[in-house]
Amino acid sequence: MSKSKRDRALADNEARAIAVNLRTSPRKLNLVAASIRGKSAESALAELTFSKRRIAIEVKKALQSAIANAENNHQLDVDRLFVSEAFVGKSFVMKRFRARARGRVGRLLKPWSQLTVVVREREETA
Repeated sequence: MSKSKRDRALADNEARAIAVNLRTSPRKLNLVAASIRGKSAESALAELTFSKRRIAIEVKKALQSAIANAENNHQLDVDRLFVSEAFVGKSFVMKRFRARARGRVGRLLKPWSQLTVVVREREETA
């Protein structure tokens, strides 16, 4: 008497990884995510390795996780993978304050983000 199995949200030639609670604003994270969209997995990893942005390290981990999911869980060919989707979502925002002059406060917002990376296997061209 268990629930019926839910259909898979992705296609058979896709794999996904989600990185939650990344300590950066979604706007900054989206710049890095946009730089890898549509690229092959190999060139996206190379770009993230040499990126100067701090959050690129976390994006690289998420991409490596998606590649590992594709290889181990879905038996996809790693050499034919490319980043089909990389999208960013908002997470929570920590609200802090800093004391300012004359007894006032300055509000500090510390946003967090989440990242979803979907890799897809290219179809073979004859």
